[in-house]
Amino acid sequence: MGKRIIFMWLCLTFGVGMACGQHTIVKGIVTDSVTGEALPSVTIVFKGTNIGTTTDIGGHFSLSTRTPGKVLEVVYMGYDTQHLKVLPGRTNNLKIRMRESEIALHEVTVKPRREKYRRKENPAVAFVRQVIARRDDNDPRNRDYFRYDQYEKIVIAKNDYKPKPKKDGKTGKFDFLSEFVDTLDVGTTILPISVKEKAQTVYYRRDPRSEKTVVKGNKSSGVDEVFSRDGVQQFLNEVFREVDIYQNNIPLFLQRFVSPLSSIGPTFYKYYLLDTLDVEGDRCADLAFVPFASESFGFTGHLYVTLDSAYFVRKAILNVAQDINLNFISRMTIEQDFERGPDSTRVITKDDISVDFKLSEKSKGFYARRLNVYTHQSFEVPEGRQEQIFKESAPVITQKEAYSRTEDFWEEVRPQEAVQRNPNSMEKLMAKLRSVPIFAVTEKVVSVLVSGYIPTSKVPDKNKFEFGPMNSTINGNAIEGARFRVGGATTPQLSKNWFVEGYAAYGTRDNKMKYDALVEYSFNDRKTYRKEFPMHSLRFEYMYDINKLGQQYMYTSKDNVLLAIKRKKDTRATYLRNAELTYSREHYNGISYNAVIRNFREYATDYAQFDRIGADGAVTPVRKYDMTELELKFRYGKNEKFYQTHDERIPITYDALIFNLEHTMSKKGFLGSSYDYHRTELGIQKRLWFSAFGFVDVIGKAGKVWNKVPYPLLILPNANLTYTIQPEAYTNMNAIEFINDEYISWDVTYYMNGLILNRLPLIKKLKWREVLCFRGLWGHLTDKNNPMKTGEGLYAFPVGSGVMGRAPYMEASVGIENIFKFMRLDYVWRLNYRDHSGIQKRGIRCTMSLSF
Repeated sequence: MGKRIIFMWLCLTFGVGMACGQHTIVKGIVTDSVTGEALPSVTIVFKGTNIGTTTDIGGHFSLSTRTPGKVLEVVYMGYDTQHLKVLPGRTNNLKIRMRESEIALHEVTVKPRREKYRRKENPAVAFVRQVIARRDDNDPRNRDYFRYDQYEKIVIAKNDYKPKPKKDGKTGKFDFLSEFVDTLDVGTTILPISVKEKAQTVYYRRDPRSEKTVVKGNKSSGVDEVFSRDGVQQFLNEVFREVDIYQNNIPLFLQRFVSPLSSIGPTFYKYYLLDTLDVEGDRCADLAFVPFASESFGFTGHLYVTLDSAYFVRKAILNVAQDINLNFISRMTIEQDFERGPDSTRVITKDDISVDFKLSEKSKGFYARRLNVYTHQSFEVPEGRQEQIFKESAPVITQKEAYSRTEDFWEEVRPQEAVQRNPNSMEKLMAKLRSVPIFAVTEKVVSVLVSGYIPTSKVPDKNKFEFGPMNSTINGNAIEGARFRVGGATTPQLSKNWFVEGYAAYGTRDNKMKYDALVEYSFNDRKTYRKEFPMHSLRFEYMYDINKLGQQYMYTSKDNVLLAIKRKKDTRATYLRNAELTYSREHYNGISYNAVIRNFREYATDYAQFDRIGADGAVTPVRKYDMTELELKFRYGKNEKFYQTHDERIPITYDALIFNLEHTMSKKGFLGSSYDYHRTELGIQKRLWFSAFGFVDVIGKAGKVWNKVPYPLLILPNANLTYTIQPEAYTNMNAIEFINDEYISWDVTYYMNGLILNRLPLIKKLKWREVLCFRGLWGHLTDKNNPMKTGEGLYAFPVGSGVMGRAPYMEASVGIENIFKFMRLDYVWRLNYRDHSGIQKRGIRCTMSLSF
């Protein structure tokens, strides 16, 4: 979903040209010749004049004049001065690589350009080991209490924006955009398309450990308003994570970067001691670093470390390496400032990230900046209302007036460096854009495509009912033929506590009407969606529809039109009439639980017959059976990050440990139940990061049916009959090919992040990334549920279904992701049970998703 968000931003912006005058224009980037990192604050002047500029924190510069000299002088402390000729009256695009001067530091001369890099007896490596050894000594979270105010601003803008006048001199629909152009410190013009501001106070307690955030102000405006406000905020919080250089891994852009102060830093980075300089009164060493492999997920940059026994980092500048296998990002710079308390406790005062996003090198792309400014740090013991904050259950407490703060509030909390030069606000820009019909229509269409629902009112606050989801309107399968569906749901604008939802569907082949109706009461007021976190609700649902046996598409709707194309006919299905009452509760600590009372009747079809075996072995067709069940579920998933939509939660990361336990029970004769029934299942899921070597997603499950019951109530492995890649599904297994009453399964996927391909000449330019997967299921059917051994009362298995042998079912895949930056292709093959009829032993599967 995060990747979809970026693409929608791109779709809602407009391409513009660049007007050229009769000036001499000089622009470009200045980098270190050794590390390739961008150099900030480099002085660039026309020799013999006072016409000049300096580079920004990303090393970029732009200079325009009518009266230039012919020689450009580039000066930077610790580097050799360069003199470059320019062409007057033209645009000069320069890439300037600066060479370090020979610098003596502590009687050690460092010549990184002339000496082969060695870790052994390298003073820079010895120096950084001292910094790493002390990285926990001055951690503010070693104190009993810690409190600070935090201001955050995120700006996303069209980069290097220059309005292009029409040749015929006529006015255009979007001429007013020039009124909203802003200018960066380096002179680059940008057109903001999204601006978000947040003011909050963070409270930390060491024992018992707790951290609470009180949001005092939050406002957002821009073209991304078509997305979920809280969902976008959750996504941006993960993409632009607050950087902690003192951790081994730095989460950023949904990836993991190796910190220059990681415990593996000396084996991952090359370090250079360059110079000594003053940083706000402290004498510091300039420690430069660059990864051994420029394609890996690491940084280039500088740490400015005090020359005393504390080895205190006063300032950090981090850039992404030029050859890094990271999509859409052409430049990124992180700048952090730290202050030292009387006891050497460090407090961060600024965390500033600026990024240039580009779909291609020729495009101007987008500019993004996330600025965090920290003030009023305190280690005092909280009193009164502040102390009560730790008793709140929610980790983030949003004040009621946070989303309605006046401009006076923002002018008071907004630091000077966050004030934009152009006083025209993002709100005014959006109002003018929406006054243009073509933009208003485009915004509505994109909103429907993103949400999947069509509102019944143009005014969001008056939209009380929505039709959808639209991607389920048309579908098809072997039993129903073409399936047409229409549905809708009420919104919190009608009621924040009561919700109604449902659909009606019709199949052209079976000529049956299907339907679903749901009524839910939420004990919590809902803001945007019925299913938003945390849920605390009571729901009743009544449904009649087709039931596909052995097919569970857990990460998408079963009626999603993209699932209509199958590699094999999906005829393994019954009809199901189901009524259930569900109580759901979620807590901020990651614990959630459900209790479901369910009554259902399942009907046989020609493709899934219920042929009951009698005591004498005779087979009698059965039309249906009934069950009344109690289902109990427990789930633990602390610190999950997801994007919330109307119908589902799309994980942003899989870092959280997820544990599931559920048990279903039924008593024969109770409310019409045909069988005694007990079924238990548990599961665990976790993403394991290997720093620079990618990550592994691990999913493990186990389950057992304890009673003698017919095959529809047994364990039917999840088969994937589509050509898409579906997690937790067996790609080359047929539906109900195996029937079990106990099982253990695993799904292990290793995303290598280009670990091998990044090192192959030519191939590395494609930025492909390797994916390896191994999944399997050991299943067993006890004699009591095997109709071939204990047939009485059981249903004969459908033709083509069977029992698993001693060996587990296994399949493996080798894939490449990041093809054209959005496609993944897997070659999958079945490792055993290859003699079964009607199976696919190998094949190609694909999926489309954007990733950084």
